[in-house]
Amino acid sequence: MVAASFGLEAVVRDELSTLGIPGARAEDRKVIFEGSARDIARANLCLRTADRVLVQLARFPAAEFDDLYEGVRAIRWRDLLPGQPAVSVDARSVRSRLTAVPTVQSVCKKAIVDALSGGRASSRLQESGVPYDVEVALHNDTATVSLDTTGPGLHKRGYRRDAGEAPLRENLAAALVLLSRWDPSRPFADPLCGSGTIAIEAALIAAHIAPGISRTFAAEQWPLVPPEAWREARERARGEETRGVRARILGADRDARVVESAAKNARAAGVGRMVDFHAAPLSAFRAEGDYGCLVCNPPYGERLGSPGEVRELYQSMGRLFRSLPTWSLFALSAHEDFQKLFGARASKNRKLYNGNIRCWYYQYFGPLPPREPRGE
Repeated sequence: MVAASFGLEAVVRDELSTLGIPGARAEDRKVIFEGSARDIARANLCLRTADRVLVQLARFPAAEFDDLYEGVRAIRWRDLLPGQPAVSVDARSVRSRLTAVPTVQSVCKKAIVDALSGGRASSRLQESGVPYDVEVALHNDTATVSLDTTGPGLHKRGYRRDAGEAPLRENLAAALVLLSRWDPSRPFADPLCGSGTIAIEAALIAAHIAPGISRTFAAEQWPLVPPEAWREARERARGEETRGVRARILGADRDARVVESAAKNARAAGVGRMVDFHAAPLSAFRAEGDYGCLVCNPPYGERLGSPGEVRELYQSMGRLFRSLPTWSLFALSAHEDFQKLFGARASKNRKLYNGNIRCWYYQYFGPLPPREPRGE
Protein backbone atom coordinates (compact mmCIF):
# COMPACT_ATOMS: atom_id res chain seq x y z
CA MET A 1 0.00 0.00 0.00
CA VAL A 2 1.23 3.48 -0.87
CA ALA A 3 0.12 6.57 1.05
CA ALA A 4 -0.63 9.44 -1.32
CA SER A 5 -1.69 13.05 -0.94
CA PHE A 6 -5.24 14.00 -1.86
CA GLY A 7 -5.59 14.43 -5.61
CA LEU A 8 -2.44 12.48 -6.49
CA GLU A 9 -3.73 8.94 -6.07
CA ALA A 10 -4.10 8.33 -9.81
CA VAL A 11 -0.66 9.77 -10.47
CA VAL A 12 0.89 7.35 -7.97
CA ARG A 13 -1.08 4.45 -9.46
CA ASP A 14 0.25 5.29 -12.93
CA GLU A 15 3.78 5.49 -11.54
CA LEU A 16 3.48 1.99 -10.09
CA SER A 17 2.34 0.71 -13.47
CA THR A 18 5.31 2.36 -15.17
CA LEU A 19 7.62 0.70 -12.63
CA GLY A 20 6.27 -2.69 -13.65
CA ILE A 21 4.05 -3.18 -10.60
CA PRO A 22 0.62 -3.95 -12.15
CA GLY A 23 -2.85 -4.11 -10.67
CA ALA A 24 -2.63 -1.05 -8.40
CA ARG A 25 -5.96 0.38 -7.24
CA ALA A 26 -6.37 4.05 -6.31
CA GLU A 27 -8.46 4.85 -3.24
CA ASP A 28 -8.84 7.90 -1.01
CA ARG A 29 -5.29 9.05 -0.15
CA LYS A 30 -3.78 5.65 -0.85
CA VAL A 31 -3.01 3.19 -3.62
CA ILE A 32 -3.35 -0.53 -2.96
CA PHE A 33 -1.13 -3.06 -4.70
CA GLU A 34 0.08 -6.59 -4.12
CA GLY A 35 3.80 -7.05 -4.42
CA SER A 36 6.97 -8.72 -3.25
CA ALA A 37 9.85 -7.54 -1.08
CA ARG A 38 11.56 -6.43 -4.28
CA ASP A 39 8.54 -4.33 -5.17
CA ILE A 40 8.72 -2.66 -1.75
CA ALA A 41 12.34 -1.69 -2.39
CA ARG A 42 11.68 -0.50 -5.97
CA ALA A 43 8.63 1.53 -4.93
CA ASN A 44 10.56 3.30 -2.17
CA LEU A 45 13.48 4.10 -4.43
CA CYS A 46 11.58 5.15 -7.54
CA LEU A 47 8.17 6.64 -6.67
CA ARG A 48 8.29 10.39 -7.23
CA THR A 49 4.83 11.50 -6.11
CA ALA A 50 3.99 9.20 -3.18
CA ASP A 51 4.22 9.94 0.55
CA ARG A 52 5.38 6.54 1.84
CA VAL A 53 5.19 2.79 1.23
CA LEU A 54 3.34 0.65 3.79
CA VAL A 55 2.75 -3.05 4.33
CA GLN A 56 -0.87 -3.59 5.31
CA LEU A 57 -1.04 -6.23 8.03
CA ALA A 58 -4.70 -6.35 9.02
CA ARG A 59 -8.08 -4.69 8.60
CA PHE A 60 -10.91 -5.30 11.07
CA PRO A 61 -13.93 -3.64 12.75
CA ALA A 62 -12.94 -1.61 15.82
CA ALA A 63 -15.83 0.33 17.34
CA GLU A 64 -14.57 -0.32 20.89
CA PHE A 65 -11.13 -0.33 22.46
CA ASP A 66 -11.47 -4.05 23.27
CA ASP A 67 -12.02 -4.72 19.55
CA LEU A 68 -8.97 -2.65 18.71
CA TYR A 69 -6.77 -4.41 21.26
CA GLU A 70 -7.81 -7.91 20.21
CA GLY A 71 -7.49 -7.15 16.51
CA VAL A 72 -3.99 -5.72 16.87
CA ARG A 73 -2.82 -8.48 19.20
CA ALA A 74 -4.02 -11.17 16.77
CA ILE A 75 -1.46 -10.05 14.17
CA ARG A 76 1.57 -12.39 13.94
CA TRP A 77 3.97 -9.87 15.43
CA ARG A 78 6.61 -12.45 16.42
CA ASP A 79 7.05 -13.40 12.77
CA LEU A 80 7.25 -9.78 11.68
CA LEU A 81 9.32 -8.11 14.40
CA PRO A 82 12.19 -10.32 15.55
CA GLY A 83 14.47 -9.69 18.54
CA GLN A 84 13.77 -6.73 20.76
CA PRO A 85 12.16 -4.32 18.27
CA ALA A 86 11.76 -0.64 19.09
CA VAL A 87 8.08 -0.18 18.27
CA SER A 88 6.36 3.17 17.80
CA VAL A 89 2.68 3.60 16.95
CA ASP A 90 1.26 6.42 14.86
CA ALA A 91 -2.54 6.68 14.74
CA ARG A 92 -5.31 8.75 13.22
CA SER A 93 -9.09 8.58 13.45
CA VAL A 94 -11.68 9.77 10.92
CA ARG A 95 -15.42 9.37 11.39
CA SER A 96 -14.92 6.72 14.07
CA ARG A 97 -16.11 6.35 17.64
CA LEU A 98 -12.56 5.92 18.92
CA THR A 99 -11.52 9.55 18.63
CA ALA A 100 -8.90 9.78 21.39
CA VAL A 101 -5.78 9.26 19.29
CA PRO A 102 -3.32 9.07 22.25
CA THR A 103 -5.46 6.32 23.78
CA VAL A 104 -5.61 4.50 20.45
CA GLN A 105 -1.83 4.59 20.29
CA SER A 106 -1.48 3.35 23.86
CA VAL A 107 -3.93 0.46 23.36
CA CYS A 108 -2.23 -0.63 20.14
CA LYS A 109 1.24 -0.45 21.66
CA LYS A 110 0.10 -2.58 24.61
CA ALA A 111 -1.43 -5.13 22.25
CA ILE A 112 1.82 -5.39 20.26
CA VAL A 113 4.00 -5.70 23.36
CA ASP A 114 1.66 -8.32 24.84
CA ALA A 115 1.72 -10.31 21.60
CA LEU A 116 5.52 -10.24 21.44
CA SER A 117 6.06 -11.05 25.11
CA GLY A 118 3.22 -13.50 25.52
CA GLY A 119 1.49 -11.13 27.92
CA ARG A 120 4.04 -11.79 30.68
CA ALA A 121 5.05 -8.69 32.60
CA SER A 122 8.43 -10.28 33.37
CA SER A 123 9.14 -10.57 29.65
CA ARG A 124 8.55 -7.00 28.61
CA LEU A 125 10.42 -5.79 25.56
CA GLN A 126 13.68 -3.97 26.04
CA GLU A 127 13.09 -2.29 22.67
CA SER A 128 16.81 -2.09 22.01
CA GLY A 129 16.66 -3.48 18.49
CA VAL A 130 15.54 -2.42 15.03
CA PRO A 131 12.92 0.38 14.93
CA TYR A 132 9.50 -0.34 13.49
CA ASP A 133 6.81 2.31 12.94
CA VAL A 134 3.30 0.88 13.09
CA GLU A 135 0.50 2.94 11.56
CA VAL A 136 -3.08 2.50 12.75
CA ALA A 137 -5.77 4.22 10.70
CA LEU A 138 -9.36 4.26 11.98
CA HIS A 139 -12.01 5.10 9.41
CA ASN A 140 -15.74 4.49 9.84
CA ASP A 141 -15.01 2.25 12.85
CA THR A 142 -12.66 0.05 10.82
CA ALA A 143 -8.99 -0.26 11.76
CA THR A 144 -6.21 -0.70 9.21
CA VAL A 145 -2.86 -1.69 10.71
CA SER A 146 0.29 -1.24 8.62
CA LEU A 147 4.07 -1.18 8.87
CA ASP A 148 5.82 1.90 7.47
CA THR A 149 8.70 0.70 5.28
CA THR A 150 9.86 4.20 4.35
CA GLY A 151 10.82 6.10 7.50
CA PRO A 152 11.16 9.83 6.77
CA GLY A 153 8.64 10.68 4.03
CA LEU A 154 9.48 10.00 0.41
CA HIS A 155 9.55 13.74 -0.28
CA LYS A 156 12.84 13.88 1.63
CA ARG A 157 15.19 13.26 -1.29
CA GLY A 158 18.20 14.61 0.56
CA TYR A 159 19.24 17.31 -1.89
CA ARG A 160 17.45 20.35 -0.50
CA ARG A 161 19.99 22.05 1.74
CA ASP A 162 18.12 25.39 1.82
CA ALA A 163 14.35 25.11 1.59
CA GLY A 164 13.50 28.81 1.55
CA GLU A 165 10.59 30.49 3.31
CA ALA A 166 7.63 28.54 1.88
CA PRO A 167 9.03 25.31 0.42
CA LEU A 168 7.09 23.07 -1.93
CA ARG A 169 7.44 19.39 -1.08
CA GLU A 170 9.51 17.49 -3.60
CA ASN A 171 6.84 14.86 -4.32
CA LEU A 172 4.23 17.53 -5.01
CA ALA A 173 6.69 19.35 -7.29
CA ALA A 174 7.30 16.11 -9.19
CA ALA A 175 3.54 15.64 -9.56
CA LEU A 176 3.16 19.13 -11.04
CA VAL A 177 5.78 18.25 -13.64
CA LEU A 178 4.24 14.88 -14.49
CA LEU A 179 0.78 16.41 -14.84
CA SER A 180 2.11 19.00 -17.30
CA ARG A 181 2.66 16.47 -20.15
CA TRP A 182 6.25 17.71 -20.43
CA ASP A 183 9.05 15.64 -21.91
CA PRO A 184 12.73 16.54 -22.35
CA SER A 185 12.30 17.37 -26.04
CA ARG A 186 10.41 20.53 -25.00
CA PRO A 187 11.68 23.60 -23.12
CA PHE A 188 10.79 23.77 -19.43
CA ALA A 189 10.75 26.83 -17.20
CA ASP A 190 9.89 27.93 -13.68
CA PRO A 191 10.38 31.70 -13.62
CA LEU A 192 9.29 31.85 -9.95
CA CYS A 193 11.57 29.03 -8.84
CA GLY A 194 12.33 29.85 -5.20
CA SER A 195 14.56 27.04 -3.89
CA GLY A 196 14.41 25.37 -7.31
CA THR A 197 12.40 22.27 -6.40
CA ILE A 198 10.15 22.15 -9.50
CA ALA A 199 13.05 22.61 -11.94
CA ILE A 200 15.19 20.07 -10.07
CA GLU A 201 12.39 17.49 -10.10
CA ALA A 202 11.97 18.07 -13.84
CA ALA A 203 15.67 17.37 -14.32
CA LEU A 204 15.50 14.19 -12.23
CA ILE A 205 12.56 13.03 -14.36
CA ALA A 206 14.38 13.87 -17.60
CA ALA A 207 17.48 11.92 -16.52
CA HIS A 208 15.45 9.03 -15.07
CA ILE A 209 17.25 9.45 -11.74
CA ALA A 210 15.39 7.60 -8.99
CA PRO A 211 14.37 10.17 -6.35
CA GLY A 212 15.38 7.90 -3.46
CA ILE A 213 18.69 6.74 -4.86
CA SER A 214 20.76 8.76 -2.39
CA ARG A 215 18.87 7.96 0.83
CA THR A 216 18.08 5.02 3.09
CA PHE A 217 14.75 3.55 4.19
CA ALA A 218 13.40 2.08 7.40
CA ALA A 219 12.87 -1.40 5.95
CA GLU A 220 16.54 -1.74 4.98
CA GLN A 221 17.09 -2.94 8.56
CA TRP A 222 14.30 -5.54 8.41
CA PRO A 223 14.55 -9.25 7.61
CA LEU A 224 11.17 -8.78 5.87
CA VAL A 225 12.95 -6.99 2.97
CA PRO A 226 16.32 -8.72 2.49
CA PRO A 227 19.48 -6.81 1.49
CA GLU A 228 19.54 -8.33 -1.98
CA ALA A 229 16.15 -6.74 -2.73
CA TRP A 230 17.58 -3.29 -2.03
CA ARG A 231 20.80 -4.05 -3.90
CA GLU A 232 18.93 -5.23 -6.99
CA ALA A 233 16.57 -2.24 -6.87
CA ARG A 234 19.47 0.21 -6.70
CA GLU A 235 21.38 -1.53 -9.48
CA ARG A 236 18.28 -1.48 -11.68
CA ALA A 237 17.63 2.20 -10.94
CA ARG A 238 21.23 3.11 -11.74
CA GLY A 239 20.99 1.20 -15.00
CA GLU A 240 17.90 3.16 -16.02
CA GLU A 241 19.56 6.59 -15.62
CA THR A 242 20.09 8.73 -18.71
CA ARG A 243 22.23 11.50 -17.25
CA GLY A 244 23.47 12.54 -20.69
CA VAL A 245 19.99 13.54 -21.86
CA ARG A 246 19.71 17.01 -23.36
CA ALA A 247 17.00 19.12 -21.79
CA ARG A 248 16.38 22.88 -21.68
CA ILE A 249 15.36 23.58 -18.10
CA LEU A 250 15.28 27.13 -16.74
CA GLY A 251 14.80 28.31 -13.18
CA ALA A 252 14.62 31.99 -12.32
CA ASP A 253 13.70 34.17 -9.36
CA ARG A 254 14.05 37.87 -8.62
CA ASP A 255 15.95 37.09 -5.38
CA ALA A 256 19.61 36.39 -6.20
CA ARG A 257 20.23 34.79 -2.80
CA VAL A 258 17.40 32.31 -3.35
CA VAL A 259 18.68 31.50 -6.84
CA GLU A 260 22.12 30.73 -5.41
CA SER A 261 20.52 28.29 -2.96
CA ALA A 262 18.54 26.69 -5.79
CA ALA A 263 21.73 26.10 -7.76
CA LYS A 264 23.33 24.46 -4.71
CA ASN A 265 20.30 22.21 -4.32
CA ALA A 266 20.54 21.19 -7.99
CA ARG A 267 24.21 20.28 -7.58
CA ALA A 268 23.37 18.23 -4.49
CA ALA A 269 20.71 16.40 -6.55
CA GLY A 270 23.27 15.61 -9.25
CA VAL A 271 21.56 17.75 -11.91
CA GLY A 272 23.52 20.98 -11.53
CA ARG A 273 24.47 20.97 -15.23
CA MET A 274 20.94 20.33 -16.41
CA VAL A 275 19.25 23.40 -14.95
CA ASP A 276 20.08 27.00 -15.86
CA PHE A 277 19.35 29.13 -12.78
CA HIS A 278 19.59 32.89 -12.87
CA ALA A 279 18.26 35.90 -11.00
CA ALA A 280 15.57 37.78 -12.94
CA PRO A 281 12.02 39.06 -12.43
CA LEU A 282 9.08 37.46 -14.20
CA SER A 283 8.92 40.40 -16.62
CA ALA A 284 12.36 39.46 -17.96
CA PHE A 285 11.33 35.92 -18.96
CA ARG A 286 11.94 35.11 -22.61
CA ALA A 287 10.91 31.84 -24.20
CA GLU A 288 13.73 29.72 -25.56
CA GLY A 289 12.02 27.63 -28.21
CA ASP A 290 8.43 26.64 -28.91
CA TYR A 291 5.98 24.22 -27.27
CA GLY A 292 7.48 24.69 -23.84
CA CYS A 293 6.00 24.10 -20.39
CA LEU A 294 5.99 26.78 -17.71
CA VAL A 295 5.30 25.23 -14.29
CA CYS A 296 5.30 27.34 -11.14
CA ASN A 297 4.14 27.71 -7.57
CA PRO A 298 3.59 31.47 -7.24
CA PRO A 299 2.87 33.18 -3.90
CA TYR A 300 -0.75 32.85 -2.77
CA GLY A 301 -0.80 35.69 -0.25
CA GLU A 302 -1.03 33.01 2.49
CA ARG A 303 2.58 32.98 3.63
CA LEU A 304 4.43 35.04 1.04
CA GLY A 305 3.50 38.18 -0.85
CA SER A 306 1.10 40.97 0.03
CA PRO A 307 -2.38 40.89 -1.58
CA GLY A 308 -1.46 43.71 -3.92
CA GLU A 309 1.79 42.05 -4.98
CA VAL A 310 0.01 38.76 -5.60
CA ARG A 311 -2.67 40.40 -7.77
CA GLU A 312 -0.06 42.19 -9.84
CA LEU A 313 1.97 39.00 -10.22
CA TYR A 314 -1.01 36.97 -11.46
CA GLN A 315 -1.90 39.69 -13.97
CA SER A 316 1.71 39.64 -15.20
CA MET A 317 1.54 35.86 -15.55
CA GLY A 318 -1.54 36.21 -17.74
CA ARG A 319 0.15 38.74 -19.98
CA LEU A 320 3.20 36.50 -20.25
CA PHE A 321 1.14 33.48 -21.21
CA ARG A 322 -0.67 35.38 -23.92
CA SER A 323 2.70 36.25 -25.41
CA LEU A 324 3.65 32.55 -25.65
CA PRO A 325 1.16 31.06 -28.16
CA THR A 326 2.77 27.60 -28.33
CA TRP A 327 3.54 27.21 -24.63
CA SER A 328 1.53 25.54 -21.87
CA LEU A 329 1.33 27.11 -18.41
CA PHE A 330 0.66 25.40 -15.08
CA ALA A 331 0.31 27.17 -11.75
CA LEU A 332 -0.49 25.95 -8.24
CA SER A 333 -2.39 28.55 -6.22
CA ALA A 334 -4.74 28.84 -3.27
CA HIS A 335 -5.96 32.25 -4.41
CA GLU A 336 -9.70 32.15 -5.18
CA ASP A 337 -9.44 34.83 -7.89
CA PHE A 338 -6.45 33.39 -9.73
CA GLN A 339 -8.27 32.83 -13.04
CA LYS A 340 -9.92 36.24 -12.91
CA LEU A 341 -6.61 37.99 -12.28
CA PHE A 342 -4.80 35.79 -14.81
CA GLY A 343 -7.38 36.80 -17.41
CA ALA A 344 -8.39 33.36 -18.67
CA ARG A 345 -10.14 30.23 -17.51
CA ALA A 346 -7.89 27.20 -17.16
CA SER A 347 -8.22 24.25 -19.51
CA LYS A 348 -8.42 22.04 -16.45
CA ASN A 349 -8.28 22.46 -12.66
CA ARG A 350 -7.14 19.90 -10.11
CA LYS A 351 -7.62 20.27 -6.36
CA LEU A 352 -4.41 19.55 -4.45
CA TYR A 353 -2.98 20.31 -1.04
CA ASN A 354 0.29 22.12 -0.46
CA GLY A 355 0.83 21.09 3.15
CA ASN A 356 -2.45 22.00 4.83
CA ILE A 357 -3.32 24.65 2.27
CA ARG A 358 -6.03 23.72 -0.22
CA CYS A 359 -4.94 24.73 -3.69
CA TRP A 360 -5.92 24.39 -7.30
CA TYR A 361 -3.54 23.34 -10.03
CA TYR A 362 -4.52 25.59 -12.95
CA GLN A 363 -3.60 23.93 -16.23
CA TYR A 364 -3.50 26.02 -19.41
CA PHE A 365 -2.78 23.59 -22.23
CA GLY A 366 -1.11 24.94 -25.30
CA PRO A 367 -0.59 22.94 -28.50
CA LEU A 368 1.60 19.85 -28.43
CA PRO A 369 4.61 19.74 -30.76
CA PRO A 370 3.79 18.40 -34.22
CA ARG A 371 4.72 14.79 -34.71
CA GLU A 372 7.70 14.13 -36.90
CA PRO A 373 6.73 12.28 -40.08
CA ARG A 374 7.51 8.59 -40.05
CA GLY A 375 10.11 7.34 -42.45
CA GLU A 376 8.99 5.36 -45.45
